[in-house]
Amino acid sequence: MNTEPRKEGKVAEAIETQTSKLPSDLFLWTALGSMATALTLKLMGKKHEALFVGQWAAPFLILGLYNKLVKLEGHDKDDTEKTKAAPSSF
Repeated sequence: MNTEPRKEGKVAEAIETQTSKLPSDLFLWTALGSMATALTLKLMGKKHEALFVGQWAAPFLILGLYNKLVKLEGHDKDDTEKTKAAPSSF
């Protein structure tokens, strides 16, 4: 059985580094905004545009889940846990 920790690729690490900087609330509010926009478009009689914009909510929520997972279990999880456990040198 292989006990070596798995390493992420350079692209995945770069994506995780950038997405972990975004607040998780951003994705929730963006999803709610797309639903509100879709409702407005529907009330204005623009059915196709409303359906198009309304379908954005699910991907935004999935991106929010990815963002949260990166923050909790990202590639640097072991590094941040070691930093928290180590006493500061100040």
